[in-house]
Amino acid sequence: MADTHQKNHDYHIIAPSPWPFLSSVGAFVLAIGGIAYMRYLNAGELHLFGINFVTPWLFFIGIAIILYCMYGWWSDTIREGKEGHHTRVVSIHLRYGMIMFIASEVMFFVAWFWAFFDASLFPNEVHQVMRAEFTGGQWPPKGMEVLDPLHLPLYNTVILLLSGTTLTWAHHALLHNDRKGLVTGLAFTVVLGVLFSFVQAYEYIHAPFAFKDSVYGATFFMATGFHGFHVLVGTIFLAVCLIRSIRGDFTPKNHFGLEAAAWYWHFVDVVWLFLFFSIYVWGSWGAPIAVH
Repeated sequence: MADTHQKNHDYHIIAPSPWPFLSSVGAFVLAIGGIAYMRYLNAGELHLFGINFVTPWLFFIGIAIILYCMYGWWSDTIREGKEGHHTRVVSIHLRYGMIMFIASEVMFFVAWFWAFFDASLFPNEVHQVMRAEFTGGQWPPKGMEVLDPLHLPLYNTVILLLSGTTLTWAHHALLHNDRKGLVTGLAFTVVLGVLFSFVQAYEYIHAPFAFKDSVYGATFFMATGFHGFHVLVGTIFLAVCLIRSIRGDFTPKNHFGLEAAAWYWHFVDVVWLFLFFSIYVWGSWGAPIAVH
């Protein structure tokens, strides 16, 4: 009888899980909560089913549900891997999933680059009269002071390139079963990620323009801000990998969690290089540099 229940395939049939449903609920609450929060900030109303949902708490409840689901779902995935369920076929599917996720992120940033280049390449387009008023028919907009691309932006570029190097060092150390090199490389990468976020926060605080000032400010902060958010997520991702490395969870043959974090981080590196050269360098060319 025991042989009839023996697994004779490479696929993993997971047990019934609450996480997909709870994640959907959390995403729905977060979406409605985001709208309600914005209405709350503008002293508006949001009536659904005869109830006024204007409150900031709904937004934070949605975030809490999603964070709880992320922790629970990924904990189950880690446990399944330790139990040997991540066979060759399952591992391939996990990699396909991460590749598709990064591909979707690429298209996400394409939208912000598209907005920036549309505004910068055609600032005086005839059928967009309002945009011509905001830009003065030139790019950067007339009278706009910009950030020095060879100051903090270049500093952050060096930081991210160094972080990619230390992460590659950590990965190769794991492949050679060098635990000390793995932990040290990941620790350096996390520190560099935190340093990048602090430098960008300082840059935002001292920026000579605001989000609402012009289309330049809007496209600048949307593109670089969402990249900064991805750096923050990637830093948390790598910090979790650092904790797991200290616990000894990764082996030279079984370390997809670290591999996925490395893919994500290198993607963040590449996006920043595009941001640096297109928005900071080319996009601000010819404009006066703000002096602090």
